[in-house]
Amino acid sequence: MFTRTLGRSGIEVSAMGLGCWAIGGPYTNPEGNPCGWGKVDDDASKRAIHRGIELGVTLFDTAACYGAGHSERVLGEALKGRRDKVVIATKFWHRFDEDAREVLGPYESPDEIASACEDSLRRLQTDYIDLYQFHQGNYDPDKAPAVREACEKLVEQGKIRYYGWSTDSPDRVAVFAEGRHCTAIQQRMNPFEGTRDTLRLCERENLASLNRSPLYKGLLSGKFSHDSTFAPDDVRHPHWDLKSGRQAEDLRRFQAIRDVLASDGRTAVQGALAWLWGLSDKTIPIPGFKTIQQVEENAGSMEFGPLTDEQMRQIDRLLADME
Repeated sequence: MFTRTLGRSGIEVSAMGLGCWAIGGPYTNPEGNPCGWGKVDDDASKRAIHRGIELGVTLFDTAACYGAGHSERVLGEALKGRRDKVVIATKFWHRFDEDAREVLGPYESPDEIASACEDSLRRLQTDYIDLYQFHQGNYDPDKAPAVREACEKLVEQGKIRYYGWSTDSPDRVAVFAEGRHCTAIQQRMNPFEGTRDTLRLCERENLASLNRSPLYKGLLSGKFSHDSTFAPDDVRHPHWDLKSGRQAEDLRRFQAIRDVLASDGRTAVQGALAWLWGLSDKTIPIPGFKTIQQVEENAGSMEFGPLTDEQMRQIDRLLADME
């Protein structure tokens, strides 16, 4: 099985994890805008998680706020009797109303982190979290040491093993990198998005780079056209317009590199994940899923491994030609 090391922790994980945002189901922000990916079937989600484990996936990434707690609950149920086979990563820093399925806003101070961790442990039905991630990407870096030290205290108490920050900012990464048990940074990364300086810092500091949105919210799957639309409870609605604007242009860019991504027997999805592995030995993509079929396609990418150096250069050339 294709594996990678989770940064300084030395923990070996599958080279690809599964992101559990979508299985949280619908929820909204305080303004009533959708934050989820539409309706889900919890039993189907659990079967998909079990299938992932069968196929060698050992890393599962969620967040307390996904589905206003629902994603953690579903994952916890699915991992009963399987906890020793997996590495659980979750995130903190948002209050929410579980019954109303509404995110209410960020914590007021790091003093809330300890109780939030207890709530996640309860929902996940576990007595420890492998990777606890700060879920506020634009937090004031001058205040971040207090958050980092709160995480160190949770390590001392045995509640978490390691921690990280979900942020694209190198300046913020540098603050957390000073922490002894910081081991990972979660950053947006795909052929059209991402901050290479953040990735380079992960390499220098021996931090894993967990890659959120590795499939660009589905755009790199090849299933969308310029006429595609999204349901009202989908986070991409109404922000995505595939007829014009940025996503329309990126869809054209995807069509230019699709054949390279899908070479050597891969699907476009598998090629997008392989592109991330070709970028650095620190990258660990965490594509989302709702179905067993999506899990099988995602996990199948590990049978191929990274794109070759020449394929990476070819994609660079094709994208440069479109500038």
